[in-house]
Amino acid sequence: MPAKSKAQQQAAGAALAAKRGEIKKSSLKGASRGMEKSMSESELKELAETKRKKLPERKGD
Repeated sequence: MPAKSKAQQQAAGAALAAKRGEIKKSSLKGASRGMEKSMSESELKELAETKRKKLPERKGD
């Protein structure tokens, strides 16, 4: 499932980094915190790898 916005793609990247131990989990805020807890590493990787070129900034844009 590809990301639907740049914000979702960025949040998934932050959550993935925390899940891998590259950043502290305590530094996550908002959606990325929930994503880290509820999604697997492979799901986060799929969202984070979405190409950003044609994505809106936010889902409603």
